[in-house]
Amino acid sequence: MTPCLQAQSENLLIFSKTEGYRHKSIDAGIVAIQKLAKENDFNVTATEDATYFNTDTLKNYTAVLFLSTTGDIFNEEQQNSFKKFIQSGGGFVGIHAATDTEFDWPWYGKLIGAYFISHPKQQQATLDIVDHKHMATKMLPKKWSLFDEWYNFKDISKDLYVLANLDESSYSGGENGSHHPISWVQEYDGGKMFYTGMGHTNEAYADTNFLAHVLGGIQYVFGRSEEE
Repeated sequence: MTPCLQAQSENLLIFSKTEGYRHKSIDAGIVAIQKLAKENDFNVTATEDATYFNTDTLKNYTAVLFLSTTGDIFNEEQQNSFKKFIQSGGGFVGIHAATDTEFDWPWYGKLIGAYFISHPKQQQATLDIVDHKHMATKMLPKKWSLFDEWYNFKDISKDLYVLANLDESSYSGGENGSHHPISWVQEYDGGKMFYTGMGHTNEAYADTNFLAHVLGGIQYVFGRSEEE
């Protein structure tokens, strides 16, 4: 059972524009998050239209979710609108390739907290859940084993609050060593953010643990407390 949000008017904008590699799981992710929204009393709009990123439109949303976006997805005006949205207290969720996005925009690099650099073949790996009380991880086993595409990262911020760390001894091809965060949160420049590195496969969006993890991250950036 995934935790439920009380009836509120939270609005989530799912953005899945790609200017690089396009993940086949994007469609499955949109459907799964739409289902979470219906079950947990928040609203979802899904788009790949970057013109949504203007002040008048973004003010209607509580949070924005980048679903495996890749490459340079914004022009300068859209960047500024998104930045103002976060600075005004908006929430941000990044899934999987959100770290493979906007490499030339330093502000976004600080918001997302790390950038994708490489990945080995898809395989089973074990995650160590660092925080067992956070709303995005409290439902997960202390050692969480699953199959996905495991990113290696560069420019990992020292300010991240790590929720889950990859155990590189459990799979082949890890390059970050003992400090290999794969899910994290932080408060940055006025807003809250949550990122999870999972979500490459279609199967991820049918996994109850992963969906509860994503829902908890959405709750976090909505500003929900642990008791709600």
